[in-house]
Amino acid sequence: MPETLDLFNQAEAKISSFLGKIIKKSFLYKSTAWGFDSDNNFLNQVIEIETYIKPLEQISILLRIENELGRQRNNDACYISRGIDLDILFIDDLIIKMPSLTVPHQRLHLRRFALVPLNEKWKDKIHPILKKTMNELLQICPDKGSVTQLLTV
Repeated sequence: MPETLDLFNQAEAKISSFLGKIIKKSFLYKSTAWGFDSDNNFLNQVIEIETYIKPLEQISILLRIENELGRQRNNDACYISRGIDLDILFIDDLIIKMPSLTVPHQRLHLRRFALVPLNEKWKDKIHPILKKTMNELLQICPDKGSVTQLLTV
């Protein structure tokens, strides 16, 4: 896990440098794989940034950061283990549906590993499409995968 923590620290530094100021972040959480079988657990965290960068440029920067940190995307539709995966969950209350960016994240409400950290500091945030809070979405989430807060890192 130290290698993964190092990737988180590097990603956070790059996000701060290229995207904007980090104003809030959740604890780190360990979770089981979602959408595929894996022997590995995954680390998850939600951060909120203040930025003036346009949405398409934001996703472009995140993809570049992933690439710089060793992520090689495959073109398959299947999920695989990866060292780092940076997603945009929300941009304020915007709804964006483009080939290269969908906001809010289209599977957010189905993923316990995203909803648990969101509930830590953003539980009252309302999903702009589903019109439910993050807390309400967590309560009805069909995903029963294990998500555990890391108390020490």
